[in-house]
Amino acid sequence: MKPVIAALCCLMLAAPVAMAQEKAKSDDKKTAVAKEKAAKPEEKKKEPSEAQKKQQDLMKACNQKAADKKGDERKKFMSSCLKGDDGPSAKQKAQQDKMKDCNKTAGDKKLAGEERKKFMSTCLKG
Repeated sequence: MKPVIAALCCLMLAAPVAMAQEKAKSDDKKTAVAKEKAAKPEEKKKEPSEAQKKQQDLMKACNQKAADKKGDERKKFMSSCLKGDDGPSAKQKAQQDKMKDCNKTAGDKKLAGEERKKFMSTCLKG
């Protein structure tokens, strides 16, 4: 029994040395890979395409315009700016004005339900 215990003690003492040797080998490999990468000349970075350059310029311009905006207002502005939206078109603006006028008239007449729907439909068509 004593020889078995003695053998186990020797193995326990030798294990950290063996692990240290394995770690040293691993570190040597990592160092070799790092030196190899450092020895290689750096490859040129790929230049952005024209579309990417245009998008980058647009992003810069939108960021400058949105400098005074914060939070949701900034997000909304940046979204529309990056899409290239410069606001509603003339046709959209006319439709919005017409909708406002019809809504105001329907409110003044105190229309509700089906009556209001019919009025709004005819008002927006004509």
